[in-house]
Amino acid sequence: MSSPAVDLVRLLAVRGGTLAVAESLTGGLVAAEITSVPGASQVFRGSVTAYATELKQELLGVDAGLLAARGAVDPQVALQMAAGVRKALGADWGIATTGVAGPEPQDGKPVGTVFVAVDGPFGADSGSAAGGKVEALRLNGDRAEIRRESVRSVLALLLKELAGEQTGNERAQDTERNGGF
Repeated sequence: MSSPAVDLVRLLAVRGGTLAVAESLTGGLVAAEITSVPGASQVFRGSVTAYATELKQELLGVDAGLLAARGAVDPQVALQMAAGVRKALGADWGIATTGVAGPEPQDGKPVGTVFVAVDGPFGADSGSAAGGKVEALRLNGDRAEIRRESVRSVLALLLKELAGEQTGNERAQDTERNGGF
């Protein structure tokens, strides 16, 4: 049975890539999802759960002025979290989640406002701008549903980047290795 986390670990292992995670609203759920996959230790460097706003700056290097001006729930904050954890933990790829799971709004942002980001070794032909990629989400549901969908979304964003980076020849080799055609 395949899942985004299984696919992610497999793709990173095939390429010899590593991953680090920065989390806020998901509180460690992204790291837990990845580490539930056998073999994750080959690719997973670690994670930082920076739930408190000041830790985003202190541990992940998010710009203090940005945090003061816009708060923690912001697309640029998500990008800086992903880049910061990638650098801090020495990984090829960094992913991040920040947002409002509820039950109350935060920093003037409504419940369900979420930003997921990825930062990595983007090549000139990857289709991604240098400096990472971020997706804005407007999620519905209760606190648990918003957190689960945030996990799914950040893993999907990284999978999309990894799949887009793979050449046709690498896909063929990977398919052969895994018993496909």
